[in-house]
Amino acid sequence: MSNPKKPHITVMRSQLSRARGLGSGQAGVGHWWAERASAVALVPLSGWFVIQVFRLAGASQPEVAKWGARPFNTTMMLSLVILTFYHTQLGLQVIIDDYVHGKAHLPAGLLMKGIVFLLGLFGTVSVLKLALAGSSRGKVAAG
Repeated sequence: MSNPKKPHITVMRSQLSRARGLGSGQAGVGHWWAERASAVALVPLSGWFVIQVFRLAGASQPEVAKWGARPFNTTMMLSLVILTFYHTQLGLQVIIDDYVHGKAHLPAGLLMKGIVFLLGLFGTVSVLKLALAGSSRGKVAAG
């Protein structure tokens, strides 16, 4: 039963008229493509990483450090870490956009981006530390 104190106003607008001005249907295309491109790039990188983990199973720490110091392996690992966290940020942004509304949307997005950035930075520093430790061991052993 409707409230008798509230007047009922009928708006005679079409669906298209109501949707106009709410934003372009093309606004998320760039985000969608970035998500798909990063996912496609992660497939061979992840496959390479899994193969390397099996190859290095049982290796000593100096052997792993030597492996990590090779420029190709360092580049592949950095690519994997950076793309993984970029893809994570894109996916989590979609979740926040879909499920967090109102005043909590901006802080949730900033918090998520900050956490993903710090984790990605941690992974990047770890790979660089492995690469530098492996390269310094090779010089000490050779010298």
